[in-house]
Amino acid sequence: MKIKISPFILLCVMGGLAIFSSTMAKNPALPLFIRSMGVPVSTLGFIAAASTVVGIVVSLPAGILSDLIGRRRVILMAAIVFATAPFLYLIITAPWQLVLVRVYHGLATAILGPVAMAAVADTFEKGRGERMAWYSSATMIGRFIAPFVGGILIFGDDFHWVYLADGFAGVMALLAAIRLPLAAKTSGSAWQAFKRQRGRYGQEIAFVFSHPGILATSGIEAVQYFAFGCVETFLPVFLNEKLGYSAWKIGILFTVQILTATFTKPVMGRLSDRYGRVPLISAGLALGGISTATLILSSNFLVIALLIALFGLGLATVTASTSCLVADFSRDRGRGGALGILSSIMDIGHSGGPIAAGVLIAAYSYRTTFGIVGLGLVIIGLIYWSGMRLISDGRYCQ
Repeated sequence: MKIKISPFILLCVMGGLAIFSSTMAKNPALPLFIRSMGVPVSTLGFIAAASTVVGIVVSLPAGILSDLIGRRRVILMAAIVFATAPFLYLIITAPWQLVLVRVYHGLATAILGPVAMAAVADTFEKGRGERMAWYSSATMIGRFIAPFVGGILIFGDDFHWVYLADGFAGVMALLAAIRLPLAAKTSGSAWQAFKRQRGRYGQEIAFVFSHPGILATSGIEAVQYFAFGCVETFLPVFLNEKLGYSAWKIGILFTVQILTATFTKPVMGRLSDRYGRVPLISAGLALGGISTATLILSSNFLVIALLIALFGLGLATVTASTSCLVADFSRDRGRGGALGILSSIMDIGHSGGPIAAGVLIAAYSYRTTFGIVGLGLVIIGLIYWSGMRLISDGRYCQ
């Protein structure tokens, strides 16, 4: 007897497995892997950002392509990368090879992020914020399990078991993606669908690029992930090299962060449906800023765990509302492109975080760098709240 699974549940399972695989490849494994090859801290951020830079270029075309040829076809493209990229880490012998593999691996998350979110937004009009938050939480389950599993699979400078586990999870994500029954929005070949709709779609892209709410909210997502990129890349190095924490302890701390975000994100999505997206976004940025600035002021494990949990709560509060707000602003025919823009701009912040933090840490200190990033989140949150009210006389806050 064949068990029938709803498309939404199957999408959540696929997303959770895919993000579990990609997260374990980088947290806490990636910065430790890079350091094991003798790469200095000042350039570590450039390698760590390689996969995220891909999203700047790829997410928008991926979203547009899914509008033209259907979500399922594009999701399958991402799933193939998730299933193959992890095995390439096993043959890396030099830092430049790691950059190439990270670029290839980055294609998967760059494609999947906006397209999967667009698929959820297409399906649910009422309670969209909560449903999109549930999907995001499903991916974050993968995120919070990954650091712990990845941490216990690292044995000294041997990272083979981590990437074998990554590969297994990626293959399982591909199998789930193959079963997705999401209907294509067009019939015929992908090229025929593209030719039929490219003229009309230009108008949708022009609408998205001229919408101040979409662009401002995408910028806020970039700011949030700038901080996230700083924390996920350099906190493991700080804890390992400055405080002597082992890899499994670092993994537990990041598990606490993602676990907090996972279980609070649906709640925040429901609150944003009820009370408005903008107030929650601003509050989340303030919470994330305070926790970032104070994160490395203590060496006590429990204090760090509490602060990183608060950072996770701030992350959940912001991201539960940003994608929903962009989906609210967009029109049905251009929703994939709108969420692609969100993802592309977000990746600018996500890739810029490790690069800027690496330079600041080399020039000053960890404490100064984390303090600057935290203060920036608070200030930008206040500017966003005020600016969105001016843009629309309060309409965008509903």
